[in-house]
Amino acid sequence: MVNVVTNAPEDAAEVVNALIDHSAVRRINFTGSTGVGKVIARRAAEHLKPVLLELGGKAPFLVLDDANLDEAVAAAAFGAFFNQGQICMSTERIIVVEAIADSFVEKFRAKAAKLIAGNPAEGKSPLGAVIGRETVEKVQALVSDAVSKGAKLATGGSAEGVLMSATVVDGVTKDMRLYGEESFGPVVAVMRARDEDHAIELANDSEYGLSASVFTGDAARGLRVARRIKSGICHINGPTVHDEAQMPFGGVKGSGYGRFGGQAGIAEFTELRWITIETLPGHFPI
Repeated sequence: MVNVVTNAPEDAAEVVNALIDHSAVRRINFTGSTGVGKVIARRAAEHLKPVLLELGGKAPFLVLDDANLDEAVAAAAFGAFFNQGQICMSTERIIVVEAIADSFVEKFRAKAAKLIAGNPAEGKSPLGAVIGRETVEKVQALVSDAVSKGAKLATGGSAEGVLMSATVVDGVTKDMRLYGEESFGPVVAVMRARDEDHAIELANDSEYGLSASVFTGDAARGLRVARRIKSGICHINGPTVHDEAQMPFGGVKGSGYGRFGGQAGIAEFTELRWITIETLPGHFPI
């Protein structure tokens, strides 16, 4: 049975607290922002109720010097701009090794420039609308901050109402908001790494750890790099946006804890018990 409870936004805290506190609720699952997830986890802890949290993300997409650039561009564009970037797994950071950075960025810029937003009801454009004007304002603020500090707007940035085309910002560094803040919109930050180790360092320099990708021509190298990235999910030569029913889906750090999918998901929502039956008279020391 599924129960749907609706409420005014201003009543959300009172309603959610009542649900968490009720004795009939034995487990809590929350998908949303990291800030709200922390509030829910604290409330649930007062009742010793287990919580599964699927929170924010700032997914890194690593492009190593031996990667197939055309494949990497296609996967990065899908990961960054599918559903206008409004997915927790969306590619938010493209970390490309300097040796092939210029070639990759030019190919990616050309691809992104074709991803124009249009009326989704007409179905004629690759991108549709974002959830609200506040998303456009946040993305534009992140872009403006980055450009004012030395980054380059490769393409995009403008909007018409809630229609915002694919936006790419090159040369993003740690002093820029776009480096660490989740945008949840159609913008991606390009960061340039000196080498493989530096790319991994940049990938791990985030409060989030949900999904990640590594593109390389050497699968063994990709696996080695993937093992060093602090994320719940990592795809080698595939996009950050990827989910399957049997996958243990979930993150680490600020992206939450617990796993959906397959046997891991069943374990999250059930209690493991131990029951014994004595078939013979017992022998006891006293």
